[in-house]
Amino acid sequence: MRKYFLFQHLRQDLPASIVVFLVALPLCLGIALASGAEPITGLIAGIIGGVVVGAASGSTLGVSGPAAGLAVIVLNGIGELGSYELFLGAVIIAGVLQIVLGLLRAGVLAYYFPNSVIKGMLSGIGIIIFLKQIPHAVGYNRDYEGDLDFVQPDKQNTFSELLNMGDFLNTGSIIIAAVALAILLIWELPKVKGSKLGLVPGPLLAVISGIFLGLLFQGAGGIVMDTSFFIDLPELSLATALEVLPSPDLSGFGTLAVWKLGATIAVVASLETLLCVEATDKLDPYKRVTPTNRELLAQGTGNMLSGLIGGLPITQVIVRSSANIQSGGRTKLSAIIHGFMLLVSVLVFPDVLRAIPLASLAAILLLVGYKLTKPANMVQMWQKGPFEFIPYAVTILGVVFSDLLTGVMIGMGVGIFFILYNNYRLPFHIDSATMEPGKPLVLQLSEDVSFLNKAGILRTLNTLPKGAHVVVDASRSARLHPDVVEIIEDQITRGKQEDITIELIGLDRNERTKSSRKLGELMRQAKKMSLDKD
Repeated sequence: MRKYFLFQHLRQDLPASIVVFLVALPLCLGIALASGAEPITGLIAGIIGGVVVGAASGSTLGVSGPAAGLAVIVLNGIGELGSYELFLGAVIIAGVLQIVLGLLRAGVLAYYFPNSVIKGMLSGIGIIIFLKQIPHAVGYNRDYEGDLDFVQPDKQNTFSELLNMGDFLNTGSIIIAAVALAILLIWELPKVKGSKLGLVPGPLLAVISGIFLGLLFQGAGGIVMDTSFFIDLPELSLATALEVLPSPDLSGFGTLAVWKLGATIAVVASLETLLCVEATDKLDPYKRVTPTNRELLAQGTGNMLSGLIGGLPITQVIVRSSANIQSGGRTKLSAIIHGFMLLVSVLVFPDVLRAIPLASLAAILLLVGYKLTKPANMVQMWQKGPFEFIPYAVTILGVVFSDLLTGVMIGMGVGIFFILYNNYRLPFHIDSATMEPGKPLVLQLSEDVSFLNKAGILRTLNTLPKGAHVVVDASRSARLHPDVVEIIEDQITRGKQEDITIELIGLDRNERTKSSRKLGELMRQAKKMSLDKD
């Protein structure tokens, strides 16, 4: 039964896995290069992310592998510890800590990211992917594939690279990218998708066309395309791969610096994974929900294994996941197959992979980036109003001008500000039927009155004019925070001195906290004093 479920969408998952493989290969190599590690370490992480994490995860469309967001942490960590072998110990520790987080059910954090921030993250990443791939499409390959940060390792940035590329245009790359993009756009047409031609993945044809054009241009006069314009794959075989695999230095387990680095990797990798899980579920056309605690367990298992056999740390990654979704992937089989493809291809077909131009892969990612940040998505968020659009827009700007995690944290900050602002403005409902001369004004408290509501309630009660009569109705409140109770107590005391009547109803019936009962007693005393005065 399980076998049938796994393979029942093979027709959709196999073509999607090919696309994910084509996207993942240069990213694994590029991220390893940016991390100051050997290329094989990125391939190991990609293979484990696909095969091991893909199988263990509950995510149907998420794809895991080495992440650009960890490249700086890896580079600095290797430098601080003094060797890659010691760094691998930190990766193993990170995996163990992620498993602990999963057992502690820390995956619930994923559900606290607002939709506006998640959608802003997707649009921001789409813009970054698009902008970062333009130089590769015209033959300017100074920045590594997979970099999503605004400031690059060479101290350039996303926009300065767009200016610099004008001096390094390559005719062959431009033609290859244009042909590949034309094929991809044609394959997006409904007539082609619905025909037998649609059975062949458009990205695969785009890459094949790039291979043939690359071979043609290498022999054509006036067009120079050396190895820097193609995938740079190291010489590997099964025998040599086993020989060059780095081994972890387990003596680092007794070093505080290794544990600190392991904890840092665990936290950052878990946050990136949870963000990508939420984003992937949003993109899933079938709206399936990933079990986040299981995802942390899967990621932890993958990182432990990756550290043990010499690979980079792993997270779920949005570029490969979105490519999987856009290519029609239906189950996690596509992620698993892409991992096996990475393993087999680099050992069996390395020369074919070295013939793939970076420009044809850039064309694939240009389309991925555009689909993530369609103008229609921005219009839709605009129509939802400023409380949704502003966090969305701020997240986009944060992602584009910094990095994924920083951009999301900025967006979260703006989202929290609006939550606090709404709580300040709307801690209660005013019954319009009571807004008549001679009648007391009724303030109906909301169901959950927290300390966040203090400011709004204090502002309202503190500005009551002399002679005002207000009824604060707490009968519908399931929870009334003690801080709010204290504020109302203070206002009742103030009201006695300023001829203001504040009544509180609904507390005795619900028998909430001791503070609530104390307030009810205070109200009765105030009422008795008022009667005695009369």
